[in-house]
Amino acid sequence: MEPFNALNSLKDIWENVPPNWKGPDPCGSRWDGILCSDSRVTSITLASMQLKGTLSGDLSILSELQILDLSYNKELTGTIPPAIGNLKNLTNLILVGCGFSGPIPDTIGSLPLLTYLSVCACSSISKTLHWYYLQISELESVHRTNPPSIGNLTKLYWLDLAANQLSGNIPVSTGTTPGLDLLVHTKHFHLGLNQLSGPIPPQLFSSDMKLIHVLFESNKLTGPIPSTLGLVKTLEVVRLDDNMLTGSVPSSLSNLSIVSEMFLSNNHLNGTLPDLTGLNLLTYLDMSNNSFDETDFPPWFSTLPSLTSLVMEKTQLQGQIPTDFFALSNLQTVNARNNRLNGSLDIGTSYGNQLALVDLRENQISDYKNRPGGENVDVILVNNPVCQETGASGNYCTVPESNSSYATPPSNCQSASCFANQISSPNCKCAFPYTGVIELRAPSFSDLNNNNTYYSVLETSLMDSLKLHQLPVDSIQLSDPRKDSSQYLDLTLQVFPFGQDRFNRTGIVNIGFVLSNQTFKPPPQFGPFVFHGQAYLYFSGSLITDTELRKNLSYCFSFLIITSLSVSLPPPPPEEVVGSKKSSSTGVIIGAVVGSSVLLLLLLGAGLYAHRQKKRAQKANEQNNPFAHWESNKSVGGVPQLKGARCFTFEELRKYTNNFSETNDIGSGGYGKVYRGVLPTGELIAIKRAQQGSMQGGLEFKTEIELLSRVHHKNVVSLLGFCFERGEQMLIYEFVPNGSLMESLSGKTGIRLDWVRRLKVALGAARERGKYIVREVKMALDRAKDLYNLRELLDPSIGLDTTLKGLDKFVDVALKCVQENGIDRPKMGEVVKEIENILHLAGLNPNADSASTSASYDDVSKGTAKHPYVFSKDAFDYSGGFPVSKLEPQ
Repeated sequence: MEPFNALNSLKDIWENVPPNWKGPDPCGSRWDGILCSDSRVTSITLASMQLKGTLSGDLSILSELQILDLSYNKELTGTIPPAIGNLKNLTNLILVGCGFSGPIPDTIGSLPLLTYLSVCACSSISKTLHWYYLQISELESVHRTNPPSIGNLTKLYWLDLAANQLSGNIPVSTGTTPGLDLLVHTKHFHLGLNQLSGPIPPQLFSSDMKLIHVLFESNKLTGPIPSTLGLVKTLEVVRLDDNMLTGSVPSSLSNLSIVSEMFLSNNHLNGTLPDLTGLNLLTYLDMSNNSFDETDFPPWFSTLPSLTSLVMEKTQLQGQIPTDFFALSNLQTVNARNNRLNGSLDIGTSYGNQLALVDLRENQISDYKNRPGGENVDVILVNNPVCQETGASGNYCTVPESNSSYATPPSNCQSASCFANQISSPNCKCAFPYTGVIELRAPSFSDLNNNNTYYSVLETSLMDSLKLHQLPVDSIQLSDPRKDSSQYLDLTLQVFPFGQDRFNRTGIVNIGFVLSNQTFKPPPQFGPFVFHGQAYLYFSGSLITDTELRKNLSYCFSFLIITSLSVSLPPPPPEEVVGSKKSSSTGVIIGAVVGSSVLLLLLLGAGLYAHRQKKRAQKANEQNNPFAHWESNKSVGGVPQLKGARCFTFEELRKYTNNFSETNDIGSGGYGKVYRGVLPTGELIAIKRAQQGSMQGGLEFKTEIELLSRVHHKNVVSLLGFCFERGEQMLIYEFVPNGSLMESLSGKTGIRLDWVRRLKVALGAARERGKYIVREVKMALDRAKDLYNLRELLDPSIGLDTTLKGLDKFVDVALKCVQENGIDRPKMGEVVKEIENILHLAGLNPNADSASTSASYDDVSKGTAKHPYVFSKDAFDYSGGFPVSKLEPQ
C-alpha cells in the first residue's frame, strides 16, 4: 500500500505518465521507470517522458527510495518539496533540465547517504535568486537568510548546480552553519553559469579535499584567486573564467601537477604572468583578456609537452614567438590576438603535425616566413604590418571560413531512404532515435575541423558503455560540433534502437539514466560533460487517443468504400479480356482480401472504442454514486448510515488541498497527517489522511464514520465527511483555526491561558463528563514527594501571582481523579463542586456562563464504578477506539 499511495498521488497530478501505470501494485505490475526490492520502491527513473505537473510531498512515503531521476522533463514545475528530506536512503537526486523553481530546501542537508546531486537548469532561466535557492523558470525571486545545508552531505561525490542563477556568496562553514569546505570527499564542484558574487573564500580549499573539477565560470566573483587552491593537488580542471577576479595569479597554482585544463580568461587579473613550469599534463590554457604586466613571450610555454591549445588574447604579450614553440607535438591552436608581438613569424619545418591554427591578428608582426607544407596550417595575420603593405596578398592576410561539420559516417552501407521523422542510422536502418546534446564543459582539444578521431573515440566509448549495461541500442551518431559562448563544446547525439524502429519507455529511461547519472565516463580528453535529452515522442506500444481512433476509423471507412468500388468495377471490353483475364482475377482476389482485412481491423477498432466508452461510463457512474463500490464490497457491510456527513471523492480532496501540498500540512500523529482544505464556498476544512500502518479494515472504518457522524456537541468538532477510495481512508472535520487545547496550554497559538482561564477549561471539561487528567502531573508530583515545591513544577506561562489561589486544592482533586481503583476516585459531581469552590476562592462566579452546576451531577456516578478507559455508549467516553457493533440511528 505504501508505494501505491505515493505513486498514485504522482499519477494523479502528472500528465503523460507511462500507460502501464495501472493496478494497485507498482512493484508486482512492474511499472515503467519503477524498480522495487521486497515490495518497496527503490528507484524512480523517468527521463525524457514528457511529464507535466508538480512534485508531490507524498514522495516522502517511499522510505526505501534510493534513486530519483526526473531529468529532461521541462514541464515538471513548482517547488522541490521539503519532504524530500525524509528520504533517508536517497543516494542519487537528478533533476537536470526540469522546470522546478523556488528553494532548494534545507532538508536536502538531512540526506545522510546522498552521493550524487545534480540540479542543472541548463541555461533555461531568466530570473535570479539567492544562493540558497534554485530558479529554473520565470517566477518572482525569493529571499532567505539561512545558509544552505549542503555542507552536511559528507558522502557527496558529485555536486552540479550549474545554470540556475544562484546568487550570494559561496558558503563556507562558520562553526554554527555548514559550508562547501566540509565536502572533503566531493570530487565535483560544478557551479558555473550562475550569479555567485563576493570573493572565493580561502577556507573553501584544503589539502584534505579530493576535488578534480572546480567549475566556477560565468559568475560575478570578485577578489583574488585564493592561494589555497594550490593545496588541492587532485585537481584536473579549473574554470574561473568570466568573473571579476582581481590581483595576481598565485604561484601555488604551479603545484597542480595533474591539472589538464585551466581557464582564467575574462577577469581583471594583473601582475606578472604566472610561471606554470612543471604542469606536464596541461593541455588547454586560456588567460585571455586580463591586465597582466607587459612581458615577452614566456619561454616556459615551450616546456608544456601536452599543450594542445594556448589562448592568450589581449594579455600584453610582446616580442617574437620562438620557432621551437611550434614544435610541441600536441599543439593544435595558438590564439594570441590583440597583443604586441612583433618581428618575424616563423613556424619552422618541424612544427607538430596537429597544428591547425595560428591566429595572431591585431599584433605588430612585420614578416612571415611561409615554409613549404605550411598550407596545412591556417595562419591569420590580419591587421599586422605584414598585411598592411601595398600588394600584400598572402592567404595569411584573410580570415578562412570555419568548417567544423561532422557526422558519424555510415558503416559500409548505403544510407536508407526513410519515412517522415525517421532517420537512417549509421547501420543504414530507418528508426526514431533518442536525441539530445552532449555538452563538453572543458575538452582538452580545440581543433574541431580536422580531428574526427576524437569524435570516433567518443562514439566507441559511449557505445561500449551502453552495451555494457545491456541497453537495446543498435548504433549512435554524433554530429554538428560547435562551441557556445561559454566555450562549451556541444555535440548532437542520436541513439538508435536495436531490432525495431523505436524505443519503449524502459529503454529511454535507462539510456537517460546512464547519461544523466554520469554512469558513462568519457575518455579523459573530453573532460566533464552534461547531457541535455529531448522528450521522446515515438514510443512503441503507445495507446492511441479517441481523436486518433475516430480519425483512423474514418480512414478505414473511406478505404473500405474505395476498395469495394474497385472490386465491383465492370469487366473490361471483350478485346481486352484475353490479355487481362488473369490479371483481373488476381486484382479481384487481392481487393477482396484487402477489403476483408480492413473490415476486420475496423471491427476491432470499434470494439476497442466501445470498451473504452464503457469504462468511462462506469467511472462516471461511480462519481455520481460514491457508494457504488461500497455496495459491491460485502466485506465492509452495507452503505454507511450517516447523519450530517457525506462522501468526498479523492479528486475533490486533492483539489481542495492543492494536491495535499506541504503548505497545507498542519499536523501529524499516529493516525497520519492532517491537511487544511478550502471548499468552493470558502469554508475551511481539516482532512485527516491515514498513513500506512494506521488504516483500519473496511468494516471498522465504516463503523467509525457512522459513530462520528452522530456526535454533535459545541465542544467537539463535527465530522463533515469521509473518503474511502483508491486505497485511502480520510476523515473530514470542521477546521478549528485556534489550534488544539494542548497548543493553547503550551503557548504555541499565541493565546495566553492564565490560571483562571485554565480553571474554567477544567470546569467545562468536568461538566461534560471528561475524566482524564494528564498523568504526567501525578508522576511529577510523585518525584517531588510533596506539594511544598509545587510552584517549581508549574508551566511558566501560568504566572506566579495571586491568581494561583486554590491551586493546591485543584492538584489534590486531580490526584484523586487518577487513582487506579474506581472506588477511590471521586464522583463527577464532587469534582465539579470542588472546582466551583476553587473558583469561588479566586473571586469568580463559576455559573456565570453555564446553565448546569454541580447539582446536575449528584447522581452521575451511582452504581458500579467503571475503569476510565472502558467504553460508555451513553456518555461517549471513548479514547480513540470505536466499537464494531452496529449503531442504531438516533
